[in-house]
Amino acid sequence: MDQLELLAEEIRQEFERVNAARDQAYQRSRELISLCARSIRAMHRSEWDTADALLVELGRAKDTFVADVQDFPDLYFAGYTQDAIKEYVEAHLTYAIMRARPLPTPTDLGAESNTWLNGLAEAATELRRRILDIIRHGHSDEAERLLDVMDAIYSILVTFDFNDSITGGLRRRTDTVRAVLERTRGDVTTSLRQAKLEEALEALEAKFNDER
Repeated sequence: MDQLELLAEEIRQEFERVNAARDQAYQRSRELISLCARSIRAMHRSEWDTADALLVELGRAKDTFVADVQDFPDLYFAGYTQDAIKEYVEAHLTYAIMRARPLPTPTDLGAESNTWLNGLAEAATELRRRILDIIRHGHSDEAERLLDVMDAIYSILVTFDFNDSITGGLRRRTDTVRAVLERTRGDVTTSLRQAKLEEALEALEAKFNDER
C-alpha cells in the first residue's frame, strides 16, 4: 500500500503541473487574442507604426505562450491554444496582404499547417472591411487588388478537400470566405459602375460647358 500511495502522489503532482500549465495557457491565449484584435484594428485605421509595434509585442507573447505548453502536447494542440495561434497568423497575414508584402510561411510564424490555413481564411475575410473602407471614399485600384487577393485565397483554400480532423475545420471557414467574397465582389462592381457613371457625367458636363 505504501507503494500505491507513492505512485498516487506522483500522479497527483503530475496532474497539478498540467493543471497549472493549462490555467496559465488559457489566460495567455486570451491575452494573445486581445493583442491580435488590437493590431488588426490599427491596420484598418492605417496606423502602421502602432501595428508594427503590436506585431512585435505579439511575437514575444506568442513565443512565451508556446514555450509554456511545449512540454504538454495535449495543451499545445488544445482548441484554445491553436485558436490563439490562428489569430496570431491572421494578424501577420492581414498585415502582409494590406501592405502588399510576401506572406510569412507557417515556419516563419511557428504555426501548424492547418492552423496557418485557417488563419489565412480569416485574413481573407478581414479584407472585406478594408475594401469597404476604401470604396466608401471612392473606387480605387487598391480595392480591386485586395479583391483579387481574396479570390486567389479562396481558389487555394477550396482545393484542400480533407477531413476536418486534418484541416482543423477549414471547410467551414472556406465556405465563409466564399460568401464574403461574393458579397464583396458585388460591392466592388457597384462601386466601379458608380465611378464610371460619375466620370461619364463629368465628361458630359465639361463638353456641355465647352459648347456654351
